[in-house]
Amino acid sequence: MDKIKVKDWFAFVAPRFLALTLVLGLVIRIILIFHPLTVVDWGLADWVKIFGLGFLNDLAFTGIALIPAFIFYSFLTDDRYRKPFLWIFWGALMLLTLYVVFCNDITDEYGGPLPRIVNAVLILLAACLTVKTFVPAVRKKWRTAAIWTVMMLYACCAITIAFSEVVFWSEFGVRFNFIAVDYLVYTNEVIGNIVESYPIFWMILAMLLVAGGICWWMVKGKDIRDSGIASWKQWGISLAVLAAWCAIGYGWLHYGYRNFGGKNMYATQIQENGCWDFLEAFASNELDYRQFYAMIPEGEAASLQQRLCGQDENGIQSVKDSLPALKKNVVLITVESLSADFLTRYGSADGITPNLDTLLGKSLVFDNLFATGNRTVRGLEAVTLCIPPSSGESLVKRPDCSGFFPTGQVFRDNGYRRVFIYGGDSYFDNMGTFFGSCGYDIWDKKAYDKDSIAFANIWGTSDEDSYREAMGLFDRSHAEGTPFFAHIMTISNHRPYTYPEGRIEYDGNPMSRRAAVKYTDWAIGHFLAEASLKPWFPETVFVITADHCASSAGKTSLPLECYHIPALIYSPGFIEPAVVDKVCSQIDLIPTLLSLMHFSYEAPFYGRNVLDPDFRERAFMATYQDLGYYTKDVLTVLSPVRRVQQFRIRRHDGWEYDEIPLEGGREEDILREAQALYQRANLAY
Repeated sequence: MDKIKVKDWFAFVAPRFLALTLVLGLVIRIILIFHPLTVVDWGLADWVKIFGLGFLNDLAFTGIALIPAFIFYSFLTDDRYRKPFLWIFWGALMLLTLYVVFCNDITDEYGGPLPRIVNAVLILLAACLTVKTFVPAVRKKWRTAAIWTVMMLYACCAITIAFSEVVFWSEFGVRFNFIAVDYLVYTNEVIGNIVESYPIFWMILAMLLVAGGICWWMVKGKDIRDSGIASWKQWGISLAVLAAWCAIGYGWLHYGYRNFGGKNMYATQIQENGCWDFLEAFASNELDYRQFYAMIPEGEAASLQQRLCGQDENGIQSVKDSLPALKKNVVLITVESLSADFLTRYGSADGITPNLDTLLGKSLVFDNLFATGNRTVRGLEAVTLCIPPSSGESLVKRPDCSGFFPTGQVFRDNGYRRVFIYGGDSYFDNMGTFFGSCGYDIWDKKAYDKDSIAFANIWGTSDEDSYREAMGLFDRSHAEGTPFFAHIMTISNHRPYTYPEGRIEYDGNPMSRRAAVKYTDWAIGHFLAEASLKPWFPETVFVITADHCASSAGKTSLPLECYHIPALIYSPGFIEPAVVDKVCSQIDLIPTLLSLMHFSYEAPFYGRNVLDPDFRERAFMATYQDLGYYTKDVLTVLSPVRRVQQFRIRRHDGWEYDEIPLEGGREEDILREAQALYQRANLAY
């Protein structure tokens, strides 16, 4: 029997994929309802919402999911092989592929396998288009293979997501949220865990067989070899239908269906669409603290917060100094990825930080200071807001990042000019929006003197360029008689580890992390040497620390050595060289400086003056979901699903740490401190 020829591919596949997703959505909800973790305690209205709203949610999201398929469909025509469009398109793709493979692009920020995946996909696309360009005879068979590949990808994704949602529910009792986003950030660890936990080969084989069977069923009795765009009129109709579908679906998913949520969390979660929840979590960067973390009574939490942070009942620190404020200029340098163990003092034998090693002997040094996170935005959040890290993404990257009380506000109240200096584009990681909303002037790469830039790569200018620009700003502020508070964020110690030639000698790969550290150290030394010749130097305090360590991988989720960073305050004639060995946090750095300068202020800071005799030694550190509190040689880790772990910390071999799970009961007082501080900070912001 002759097969029915399919002329329009999208009109053929869209309703079939919709049917598949609706069926899978129904199956997932039934499985979750009967899951042992689910507490079924709801009425008839909730049952209607689960299946009625669930159906509408899946229907709405499917339109959005079909956008890539429509883009693919738009190229299923021989028009793309007509000259000169073919050569323009082929040339543009080749240039993009060469740039991404041999230069560096934004995916390098995340490391791991992502850059390699992007490279592989672009190389594959470029190779495919090249073959079809120069060997026209293969185009028809190639199109048939491409159609089958796209259909298989959609079927495989639908099946994989359905399976993943059930597994995710088994662990967390919710549909996808920011934890799932977190798993994508730690791709290597997650893939390794999956390989070790499941028979991955047989699972992939089963998925391919099921997906293949679904696709075969879809095309049974149909001939799709010549399927493409029936006509441009049909393409326009499909575009209009999909656009309306997506617009209505987005409005419903973003604004509508949650108005019908009930009191039972399980029923509310089951009715949702997990993929949409994932996208919303990715956009909002939040992890609901009340839902996922162990809580204590609010009154007890507030009382502990006030005692531990020196705050009043409104959460305000009122710092009064008997001496008048010393309005010295302040330059805060947060160095990209500068682990403590790069420095000789903390165990390095490489000699790659001679300037910082020398500077430590002339400064107030904090030997046991720990970063609050493992991303730049965490460090910026800590030194700017002086609060513990938030669950989910840093406050810096969240859409609504205004309304905070930053350290810059204290300087503003004392007549300072405040500026954030960054050699890249400040839109990255939302830095420009965050610091702008905090009242800082933004001085990023766009404002730099382009004729004077010594070196730039994909991320921005070299460190010495930022220091040169900063020097010019400082000169102008000094000439105007205005004290300045400048926050400089460096770049050079970042992949791809490139910098100006002729600055350092390095016996090894010049594009390595350690070579970049040596250049970063050189740039700091060069900057301070030039600054020492300026008239404003005697009245300037330099604070140098890291945003985070170079690596966060360890035996546990929060390995202390991967949060240990250098920190110093340098001001000849003002700051006496000394070593502070108290355990402290990034959030304490600026409050300590303000105390040294005799500033009086009122602020909602959690950070405190480390030099105060009553300072309670503790440090905060976090991933996206694990929140750590380190005090009295005990590390407490708060995790989603109200999980709590405690470890006894033993330091050895200089600056290495063993984390030994506590046995025989918890340190309850420490646990409640951790819960109180994180609970109050997260709910307040």
